[in-house]
Amino acid sequence: MKIVTWNINGVRARIGNLTHWLSESQPDIVCLQEIKTVDEQFPRAEIEALGYNVETHGQKGFNGVALLSKLPFDEVIRGLPGDDTDEQARFIEGVFSTDQGALRVASLYLPNGNPIDDDKKFPYKLSWMERLHRWAEQRLLLEEALVLAGDYNVIPEPIDARFPENWLGDALFQPQTRQAFRRLKNLGFTEAVRAVTDAADVYTFWDYQAGAWQKNNGIRIDHLLLSPEAANRFSSASIEKHVRAWEKPSDHVPVAIDLALLPA
Repeated sequence: MKIVTWNINGVRARIGNLTHWLSESQPDIVCLQEIKTVDEQFPRAEIEALGYNVETHGQKGFNGVALLSKLPFDEVIRGLPGDDTDEQARFIEGVFSTDQGALRVASLYLPNGNPIDDDKKFPYKLSWMERLHRWAEQRLLLEEALVLAGDYNVIPEPIDARFPENWLGDALFQPQTRQAFRRLKNLGFTEAVRAVTDAADVYTFWDYQAGAWQKNNGIRIDHLLLSPEAANRFSSASIEKHVRAWEKPSDHVPVAIDLALLPA
């Protein structure tokens, strides 16, 4: 079973790329971030025509996450618990039936947090990460195959940036950000890409500015974390970076894993 995360950076602007990629890549479950549309305006018909079930958690112009699945949804939960005042659409989870039991997949768009001297944005990022930590603690108690996928806006280590020195003042690379990500992983998750390679020059995001793609000036901020039950079924991970060279690309590319699971 192929599960992919992709920050699409505006689904209506990139629906052609998305449908082409779905036909080419043939994922079973897709976690989208930054759909940047309300639920009612999500281009579901084009995606459903390719055999996918669609669940969204959107908002106008910003943020927004979605799950696309060839499997039927058993359950869908929108929003990350822990703050009833948080109106930003950044989290959706779905539950599916497989031959090995329940599979739970979450699509998340973690706050950027910049600028770090802003009295709201960076604290919001850290508090959101703390809420995610508490959510993950509870979900791991279920002992299900769990995939926690998305744009984390976290550069975990210096090797995950072409020029780490350029990110020292950025919220994505602050010690507090990286520590929160490590704490999350240390609950018992396997970080899929780093489970298969410790190579440098492995990136998922290239800015639109200053020829970053052409110069391979990238960072790795899109991650899939696997619970022990999911890691036991984990067979491969890959980054589909060729998509970044398409016309009207997102600045992120799809990151894929394969799990040895079949639909129930």
